[in-house]
Amino acid sequence: MNKEYNIAVLIPCYNEALTIAKVITDFRRALPSAAIYVYDNNSVDATAKLAQEAGAIVRKESRQGKGNVIRSMFRDIRADCYLLVDGDDTYPVESAAELCRLVLMEGADMAVGDRLSTTYFHENKRLFHGFGNRLVRKIIDQLWGDATFRILDVMTGYRALSPLFVKSFPILSQGFEIETEMTIHALNHNLRIMSTPVSYRDRPSGSHSKLSTFSDGARVLLTIAGLYRAFRPLRLFGGVALAMALSSLGLFLPIFDTYLATGLVPRIPTLLVSSCLMLGAMLSLAVGMVLDAGVIESRRQYEMHLQTVAMLLDKNTNKDIHV
Repeated sequence: MNKEYNIAVLIPCYNEALTIAKVITDFRRALPSAAIYVYDNNSVDATAKLAQEAGAIVRKESRQGKGNVIRSMFRDIRADCYLLVDGDDTYPVESAAELCRLVLMEGADMAVGDRLSTTYFHENKRLFHGFGNRLVRKIIDQLWGDATFRILDVMTGYRALSPLFVKSFPILSQGFEIETEMTIHALNHNLRIMSTPVSYRDRPSGSHSKLSTFSDGARVLLTIAGLYRAFRPLRLFGGVALAMALSSLGLFLPIFDTYLATGLVPRIPTLLVSSCLMLGAMLSLAVGMVLDAGVIESRRQYEMHLQTVAMLLDKNTNKDIHV
């Protein structure tokens, strides 16, 4: 498999001088024919120099943030399979071949390296990281999951991707929320997701995570909320409409009961509030229906876009597609 297909190992890096050479050496051993790309994101240490000495193709991304780095990687590089991994030496190279196999042999658009089912909660020393991963997984499972598939690890940095996914994915994120965006994009557009358990080890002594638990966690949650509004507007605005309608009825029914008994309406302000809530419910439902019509059309356009990307990729099948 390694010789027959063009595999690109993508390593976004920011100040990973302590581990980057080992990561490159390990993946060179696991995937000898793969092209290994390191995109340096304004590191102030020797990350770029050490990566080049270790044999990687080194490029620079000046826009800060992991999402910006991956955007450039996806635009610049062409391959049969893209293996995305962090440069902090927390993911095992032994799982690389299996992740690539799921894409190349099993037809997955995204193969996820699932840390949460193995050693993550034991190895990871930052308490709120474990809580945040559980919370995000639970939220996405509730909002986008179905009976046939449960997403096991939303925020893993270890995944293999098909060319169809890479060349059709519209990246909006700039930072660490990119993994969440990729996962939701795949779920929302019914792309083929597969998962395999991977062991996780904590960063070596002296290596520090660039992830801010609370600020980046808040950005992830805002990303989920924004994508839910964009992808499922009828559910969102319909839920708001239902809550407002029930509140309106809760205020109106006692007034109506009094009116039936006495012929009087003693609480005019409450009646006005009830009427406004019902009007708001109707407006929210109308907004949801209009936006949902736009989403359906957007999905049609995306499916046509996938067909175009697939045809373009087929034309390049017999070419040397590493750049």
